[in-house]
Amino acid sequence: MRAPKSDFSTVLIVGSNKGETKSLRVKTKHINRLKHYALSIGITIFILTCTIIFLSVKLNKIEKERIAYNREISKLKKQIPPPIDSSKTKNYIQNIENKLKKINQYLIKRGIKGFKIDEVGGNNEESTELRSEEIYALYNERLEDFLLGVAFTPMGYPASYAINSAFGYRGDPIKRGRVEFHPGLDFKGRKGDPVKSTADGRVVIAGWFQGYGKCVKIKHKNNLETLYGHLSKINVKVGQKVNTGQIVGRVGSTGYSTGNHLHYEVRKNGKPVNPKKFLSIN
Repeated sequence: MRAPKSDFSTVLIVGSNKGETKSLRVKTKHINRLKHYALSIGITIFILTCTIIFLSVKLNKIEKERIAYNREISKLKKQIPPPIDSSKTKNYIQNIENKLKKINQYLIKRGIKGFKIDEVGGNNEESTELRSEEIYALYNERLEDFLLGVAFTPMGYPASYAINSAFGYRGDPIKRGRVEFHPGLDFKGRKGDPVKSTADGRVVIAGWFQGYGKCVKIKHKNNLETLYGHLSKINVKVGQKVNTGQIVGRVGSTGYSTGNHLHYEVRKNGKPVNPKKFLSIN
């Protein structure tokens, strides 16, 4: 018969000093299971190691995404316009309205329809971007330039709206069969109808002038001049400053003329240009 196994085993522990030994009684089943314990511990350590590696990679990815997100937020913040200073914006809007009113006054004097100035500032439903201070400032600056230009640029109608002879070559109305260059526009009118200056300027001719008969010539800025011919009466003098819409004479038929009308010219650097280009702002 085989001898029964003991429930306990003795484990000798040999000390490193003076050969001392100690004995330890351990249940035999635990000694037999040591390899299983070692395997379990090894598997546990492996799982923990893999988990730590996985979490490290995941956290590193999350950190990179966070940095990228913060960069995008920073870019967006730079693109957002600064808060609008309402007081400055109101001043710009007021200046714009005042300039439009003044421009309209100039245009109406010339017989041209003016701009609409209602709701210059827009309504509350418009986006902040469209109503930004920079846009109002730019609009105000452009209107300032336009206002300066419109005051001294011949624009609009000096007399009635009806034109009976255009700019360019035409048949001579007096010497039949002959072609002549007509350097201006002829406006229909009755004797004594008012003739108005189409821009601010200074009178350089006020009297009889060649075939124009009684004539007024006004010098404006930007090397522009206007001429009003065949007048029945002259209302200004040489050297006099005139304003837009001011009456400078009366329609007549003096000089080289076949009937009452106004001969009107616009000259640039002394050369005639088609006045039709200056009749409107379109």
